Amino acid sequence: MKRKLLYSFLTIGSIVTADIITKRLAESLLIHGYPIHRLGIPLTLAYNRGVAFGLPLPSLGRWLVIVATFFVLFVLVGIFRRTPLADWLRLLAVQLVAAGALGNLVDRLRWAGGVVDFIGPINLGFMDFPIFNVADMAITCGAVLLAVSMLREEQAAVRGREPALDSADPN
Repeated sequence: MKRKLLYSFLTIGSIVTADIITKRLAESLLIHGYPIHRLGIPLTLAYNRGVAFGLPLPSLGRWLVIVATFFVLFVLVGIFRRTPLADWLRLLAVQLVAAGALGNLVDRLRWAGGVVDFIGPINLGFMDFPIFNVADMAITCGAVLLAVSMLREEQAAVRGREPALDSADPN
């Protein structure tokens, strides 16, 4: 358990620190709503008062999201505790989602101005991908890895329930 905690503190701490630093840099170097391009990446300072992809919230929405974030973190702690150290994929997934949730929670707690986003919009050819931040990347990658981990676990359980084929029996 001590190694799991050490790894998680290092991973989560690094991502939250990178998220906070990059958001503060974006606020000090970018002008809200005016995109610039660096190394082929569009950078646009934006403040997201909504949830994922800028979906709007009702007037008390900020506080609902804060409460929901604490609930998600509580669930992630439970998953973390039940996951063995050998299941590194699930542990990493949980750590990424937790780090992203904490990174965006910092913004929601610090002020009502919204979560600082600055990477994008990215032209996908058929639409612009919304503006996001380091925390959003961690949440997205963690959610994908968590889904892969759960799918692998389910497939292993199905294989464990299948009857073994007897090579001596031709039928």
